[in-house]
Amino acid sequence: MNATLCWFANAVPNVMAHESQELARGLRQRDPDLLDGLIEQFRFRLFRYLLFLTNRHETAEEFFQETWIRVLERGHQYNPKWKFEAWLFTIARNLVIDFQRRRQPRYADLLARTENDEAELEIEKPGQVSAFDLLARQEEGERMSAALSQLPATYREVLALRFQEDLTLEEIAVVVAAPVSTVKSRLYRGLETLRQILESEKP
Repeated sequence: MNATLCWFANAVPNVMAHESQELARGLRQRDPDLLDGLIEQFRFRLFRYLLFLTNRHETAEEFFQETWIRVLERGHQYNPKWKFEAWLFTIARNLVIDFQRRRQPRYADLLARTENDEAELEIEKPGQVSAFDLLARQEEGERMSAALSQLPATYREVLALRFQEDLTLEEIAVVVAAPVSTVKSRLYRGLETLRQILESEKP
């Protein structure tokens, strides 16, 4: 590796760390310009995640507003070692769980539970077409939403965080407050369930 590449490899993490520190400082100070920028940057992703959790457009809108209020109130709690979106999704998820516990305890328990099965599971079996490959070969839009909406919330959530929000398994584990092995298990089972739904709908 030449000197320029070495400098770039070292500089990128330093720049990202500096940006995270600046973000943390702005959140502690409740900087309104920073908050406006974050809302603009993450509004689509946050709303999409809430829609996956709640399966209701109106409910997702309510939690969307409340999440940003909590970000403003609890900005001092943000740890710059984590991606901002992981912290943001954690806040949103906790709001949904707290609300559902007050109204529908059984639903919230399903979302918050941790599976006992912590075996190391392969996300996809060798030689098998993934569920998301199957999705890519079929009609997008309504059909995709309909298939995903049939999944239990706990599976739907990790699929959204992994494949749409591009979080790592470790970051997902932080958001859902579960071990990485549980995240793997939910991904595997979610993909298997989704595969079955899609294959059953083949003409």
